[in-house]
Amino acid sequence: MSSATARSAAHHTTRRGALRLATLGTTSGAAALVGGPALAAPDGGPATAPSVKPAEPITPGATAYVAVQAATLWVEPETFRPEVDTPSLGNPTDLEAWNQNMLETEPRRWLTGNLETQSVLGGEVLVDEVRGDWARVVVTAQPTARDPRGYPGWVPVVQLAPDEAFGALRASTPTATVTADRALLTKTPSGKHPVMEISFNTVLPVIGRTAKAVRVAVPGRGPAYLRSHDVVVRAHGEQPPTPTIEDVIATGERFLGLRYLWAGVSAYGFDCSGFTYTMFHHHGITIARDAGDQMHESGLAAVEREDLRRGDLVFFASEPGGESIRHVAVYLGDDLILHAPNASRSVEVMSLTEYDPDGEYAGARRVLEG
Repeated sequence: MSSATARSAAHHTTRRGALRLATLGTTSGAAALVGGPALAAPDGGPATAPSVKPAEPITPGATAYVAVQAATLWVEPETFRPEVDTPSLGNPTDLEAWNQNMLETEPRRWLTGNLETQSVLGGEVLVDEVRGDWARVVVTAQPTARDPRGYPGWVPVVQLAPDEAFGALRASTPTATVTADRALLTKTPSGKHPVMEISFNTVLPVIGRTAKAVRVAVPGRGPAYLRSHDVVVRAHGEQPPTPTIEDVIATGERFLGLRYLWAGVSAYGFDCSGFTYTMFHHHGITIARDAGDQMHESGLAAVEREDLRRGDLVFFASEPGGESIRHVAVYLGDDLILHAPNASRSVEVMSLTEYDPDGEYAGARRVLEG
């Protein structure tokens, strides 16, 4: 994802009125999408399941928690494409169906400048404003120079739960972190009665265990179960063990072949800086959410090109010698980088030299020594 400067410029080109549900003769917002006729998924079935509405109203000043696979934050409310984006807007979401709606490059590229970021199930947000079926929030776990509290954007209200009981558990109990690429939440410890599929790096409070399952709290839904081998359980406040750079790289390599998704921070798709942010965050290291901030606002040690080591973050500008950062990748050594490149491609390893024929390399930062 580009720097805040580049993102701000992109915001001015956001497509709006033509994409409102009002133009289709219906009420606007996510509630209308899930309350009206379901759009067809590629296989002919419904694109979304019946909505789960918040048990309590969402109000400005509230703390809330993401209650779906991953909530997608938008630059402006109601700028979505009903025929494409519906699976990402309700509760539950179906991010796999959303991806299927964007197999071609252009529908996927359209997201650039229209989305901000995502937050996976259980993520904490602070609510600043409510406008109809949408809330402007900040994601507290994602540092940005744009807001000291977290990353801002608009999200459908239906995807949030102001669940005080969940918040209390989150602040006091052990946690289960999803280590599988994707894991299935179920109503029973035997794995029957699925609730939803959730992403890698989702963290939920633990409220019980069985021989083969972990009982977790889910915001807005109550308890559910995850298979023990899909998670790691840690005591409250316990941090992941300090990783080696090889640990971090191995985590990133698990997602080779996963299609790029602007604003993505989950196993349903990453953008460039969402990929690097998530790789390190899973191992207990928090860096800024955007590429420009990762380079300019992180406080990480600068590295000369001739001194690059495996695991360093390498950055690329919008033009040779430019200050606006448009891309970040992980250096692997031997002129190779690991990255999520753009809407037409997937997470991949390629030559740094081949990626940068125009000389837009802007510098490097080191997250881990050794």
